[in-house]
Amino acid sequence: MKMRSPFWFMIAAVLLLLSPAFAAGTKEEATTGPVTLTFVETMTSPSRTEQIQALIAKYEAQNPNVKINLVSPPYEQADNKLTLMLNSNQPLDVVEVRDHTVKQFVNNNKLVDLTNYLNSWSEGNDLLPLTMTAAKTVNDTPYLIPQFFFVKGLFVRTDILAKYGITKMPKTIAEMYEMAKTITGKAPNQYGFGFRGKGSAFKISDIMILSDVANISKDNIYFTDDGNFAFNDPAAKKAVQAYVDLYKQAVPSDGINWGFNEQVNAFISGTTPFLVQDPDTVSMVAQALDPSQYTVIPMPVGASGKMYLDYGFAGLGIPTTSKHQDEAWDFISFMVNAQNNAEFCRTYGPLPVHTSTYANDPYFSSGVYKSWETEMSDPSTYVFVKYPLDSPKYPAWAQVQEQTMQSLLLGTTTVDQAIKSWETYWK
Repeated sequence: MKMRSPFWFMIAAVLLLLSPAFAAGTKEEATTGPVTLTFVETMTSPSRTEQIQALIAKYEAQNPNVKINLVSPPYEQADNKLTLMLNSNQPLDVVEVRDHTVKQFVNNNKLVDLTNYLNSWSEGNDLLPLTMTAAKTVNDTPYLIPQFFFVKGLFVRTDILAKYGITKMPKTIAEMYEMAKTITGKAPNQYGFGFRGKGSAFKISDIMILSDVANISKDNIYFTDDGNFAFNDPAAKKAVQAYVDLYKQAVPSDGINWGFNEQVNAFISGTTPFLVQDPDTVSMVAQALDPSQYTVIPMPVGASGKMYLDYGFAGLGIPTTSKHQDEAWDFISFMVNAQNNAEFCRTYGPLPVHTSTYANDPYFSSGVYKSWETEMSDPSTYVFVKYPLDSPKYPAWAQVQEQTMQSLLLGTTTVDQAIKSWETYWK
C-alpha cells in the first residue's frame, strides 16, 4: 500500500484544530474542569487552620470539581495582608472579614452584597437575629455571613472562692469587686481579679465601667441616648474610680501589663479567680482544669441593672473581583451551615450563629455555655451595643485609651483629667 505523505497528516491536524466540534469539545472540558477558589483566612492559628483544612477536605470530597486554595497569613499580619491583596485586585474568591475591617472593605467596593444568596439559602431563616445584625453592620446590607461571636462572660474559679468561704456568685459588678478585694492577700500570691492592662483592654474596662450608666446608646457605647459623652455621667465617673481602686486593691502590680495570655494563666494558676473573657477561652481552661474547679456565669450587671455587651465577630465574604461568585457562595454556605458551624465552634470555642444550635445541641445550651445563652436571650438585662467601628478615630482608640488608663492606674492622671482627654478625643 502506498504511504501517505506526512504533509497530508499535518494539514489534517490543522483542520481538526480549527473545526467547530473540536473547539466545542475544548470549551466543554474547560467548563467542567476543576474550579479553584482562593480563600484567605485572617484569624490564623495552627489549631484553627487545621479545623478549616478539615472542613475544606470534606467540601472537596463532596464537590470534586472545586478545589480550595487556603491562604493563611500570620495572625499579626493577616488583616494588612488581606487589605493589600484586595486593594491590588488579586484573584480572591472567599475572604475572612472581621468586625473592624468590614467598613473599609465596603467603602472601597471590595465585597459583594450577599442579599440574593441569603434570600435563597435554605438555612437563612435559622440565623440568630444577632447574626443578621452583624451581617448588616455596614449600610444595613449583608456583605458577610458571620461564622461566630465573641461575647464576654465571667469565668470563676469556684474552688478558690470555696476555699475562702464564698459560695454565692456575684450578681453585680460591685459584688464582684468586693469579693475580689476580700480574697486578695488571703494567701501568698493570692489576688482577686484577672486584670487586662494591654491589648484592647478597653473591651473589658469600658463595658464594666459604663454599665453603671442607665442610658447608653446601642449605636455607640461612648455616648448616651441623649447625645452626651457617656463618661461624663456622674455614675461613670464613680465607676472609673472604682475600677482604679479594683486595680490597686485586688490585682498584682504587673497586671497593668497583662494581655490575654497573662490573664488566662493567672486564672488557671488560681492567682486571680475572676476572669472576664470570651468563649474561645473555654477550651484553654478546660484543658488545664477539672470542671469541678471553675464555671462561667453571665456578666454581673452594673448599677444601672444592665450589662452592656460588645459582640466581636468574623465572617466570610466574597470579593467583587471573584470570577466564581456562585461557587464561592456554595462554599460559604457549607462552612456556615448549622452542622459545620456547631462543630467548628465546639472545637474553636466561640459562639455559633444558628438558632437551632442552641435549641438542639446540649453543648451550647448547658454547662459553661449556658451563661452565653442567658446573655443572648435576655435583652432587657444584657444589652448589645456597638463600638464606633466606622469612625476614623476608632483604629487608634485602643492605644489612646491604654496610655490614659495606665497613667490613671499609676496615679499620674486624675479621673477628671482622663475623662476630659477621652471626651476631647471622641468629640
